Amino acid sequence: MAKPEARVPIRSNARSNRAKILAAACELLGQNPDATLEEIVQAAGVVRRTVHGHFPGRVALLEALAQEASEALRAASARWPDGTEEPEHAFAGFVLAVWPEGDRYRLLLSLAAQNLGQERVTEAVAPARAAALAILERGRRAGVFHDRLPAPALSAAREAYTLGLLEAVTAGLWEGTGCGPR
Repeated sequence: MAKPEARVPIRSNARSNRAKILAAACELLGQNPDATLEEIVQAAGVVRRTVHGHFPGRVALLEALAQEASEALRAASARWPDGTEEPEHAFAGFVLAVWPEGDRYRLLLSLAAQNLGQERVTEAVAPARAAALAILERGRRAGVFHDRLPAPALSAAREAYTLGLLEAVTAGLWEGTGCGPR
């Protein structure tokens, strides 16, 4: 008796298609915030029905990208701080760890703010904010960082500076570190 052919589970195929759609959307929207769903469909190499099966519309797709960005920032932030290195080294390491993710998702931050609301963007970047704040507070207690500004204000300034650099990359004023879309 012939052995039945092994079939790839549909769920695995669906996960693969979803990942292709998100990767294509991230890249295209990173280059052109006005990219259409049809352009994303073509770049992902799937049919429109597949995209709509995963994401009923543009907002759902942006929400999934915001979730992906949040998870990427959480993973990058988790590498810093571990509490053993000097605060200034931890802070530099943190900035270097989150930069590639910020670079990859830089235009998505503004798209998410427009389409999902600033509250959702705040939620997405919360892990990175918490990690930076913890390093700054530890550094202030150790006397490494100046104490004229409270740690939350210093953290907000660091974030604004980083966003400014990311905007400079977007505007073509600087090539950054080459850590853009993968």
